Amino acid sequence: MLNSPALVLNADFRPLSYFPLSLWSWQDAIKAVFLDRVNIVAEYDGSVNSPSFSMRLPSVISLKEYIPLSRRPAFTRFNVFLRDCFDCQYCGETFPAQELTFDHVVPRSRGGRTNWENVVTACSNCNLRKANKSVDEAGMFPRHPPHRPSTWKLQENGRAFPPNYLHESWRDFLYWDTELQDD
Repeated sequence: MLNSPALVLNADFRPLSYFPLSLWSWQDAIKAVFLDRVNIVAEYDGSVNSPSFSMRLPSVISLKEYIPLSRRPAFTRFNVFLRDCFDCQYCGETFPAQELTFDHVVPRSRGGRTNWENVVTACSNCNLRKANKSVDEAGMFPRHPPHRPSTWKLQENGRAFPPNYLHESWRDFLYWDTELQDD
């Protein structure tokens, strides 16, 4: 029961977030049910009990009120990595987040700003090799120019990185808009 999170869907039945996946603890899910803020879409086999009440644990819940996605995603290290699909923009290799850093295309020492339009994902080796040189001086050019992504694009990129654990009741809601195979 301790590891029975509920997948949280917006009122349109899409996850609030794909990466990280929008999950609530079973306690938060039950509280939201009692506060009449969510609908239960699917349940686990397990239940919680009190002397006068028994309830199956929700595995998928949907919000009763639609929450619009932010039009402008936050500029964070993680969102830069997600925008660039965890690929070093110089060598093209994919790395786990803990092995990545970000690089200023125009170095800060040369007036470069720390923003979406000047920061790219880089592995440590490439970042050290480029140092505070311009892309021309280093001969290192980003594979994709830095840009501000839409929230939708970050969500799409996040769908490519499924979490370690997916309960079977979640699958229909995480990949519902992918094309089905024709047998």
